[in-house]
Amino acid sequence: MRVFVTGASGHIGSAVVPELLFAGHEVVGLARSEASAAALKALGADVRRGDLDDLDGLREAASAADGVIHLAFKHDAMMAGDFGTAVEADLAALRAFREALAGTGKPFVGTAGTAVLAHPSGRTGTEEDVLPSGTGLHARIGAENYAIELAASDIRASVVRLPPTVHSELDRGGFIPLIIAAARAAGVSGYLGDGANRWPAVHTLDAARVYRLALEQAPAGVRLHAVGDEGVPFLKIAEVIGRRLDVSVAAIPSDQAEAHFGFLAGVVPLDNPASSERTRRLLGWQPAHPGLLADLDLGHYFD
Repeated sequence: MRVFVTGASGHIGSAVVPELLFAGHEVVGLARSEASAAALKALGADVRRGDLDDLDGLREAASAADGVIHLAFKHDAMMAGDFGTAVEADLAALRAFREALAGTGKPFVGTAGTAVLAHPSGRTGTEEDVLPSGTGLHARIGAENYAIELAASDIRASVVRLPPTVHSELDRGGFIPLIIAAARAAGVSGYLGDGANRWPAVHTLDAARVYRLALEQAPAGVRLHAVGDEGVPFLKIAEVIGRRLDVSVAAIPSDQAEAHFGFLAGVVPLDNPASSERTRRLLGWQPAHPGLLADLDLGHYFD
């Protein structure tokens, strides 16, 4: 299968592309820069220069492919506080893919997150949970719902929800490196409240396999969870970080949360246990790589 992959040179994409190639697929990766193009060529992929704003290019690349995996998101805009622009760009790309793939029955795999399922009751989120589009953290659920709606246009569309932490040696800009940087800068590995809130997690290589299996097997209209650890107490994460950095571990007062964690102050206290039971049954997928705490203890995050 010839697969068009957006975000192909990013954290997740840099694992998805080799996963696809090893399975015998051809890959065309979207690249915004010469450096990204060179990285994709080094992996053995073909390159399509462009970005999410090049809607004609997205339509053309999707039409020429046998399937699409959509990983790209304007993380730079999100990090700058312009989440609305990032979400709108994602929706525009999805509309372009719908126009290109409608009526073909080709597979499309989109990307979403389990964080939107965080609930005050602590209930474990499942693949069957469907939320209405909203604002703030829930603004991106509109793109998830739209991606699922592609199935109504005879597109074999599915969505992979990723946990807040996708971890491995490939992770250079995710939440874990930011939390480690905050602990290093402050000289204390912090948590909020009692630290009992839980974060789901998955190893990057295990997540890449979910994308490949979704492309090959997922029926139209399903949500999938690439979740290895169902819920790791944040206190446990802070403890490993504190031990590896040789700094104290302490609760951060709520009025100092933003000073310590930056924009992650609203994410750190999320209680977001999430199940992947249905995904494992549907795709025959099982995580094969270290869980979050074991991966942290390997030391590569602290080099």
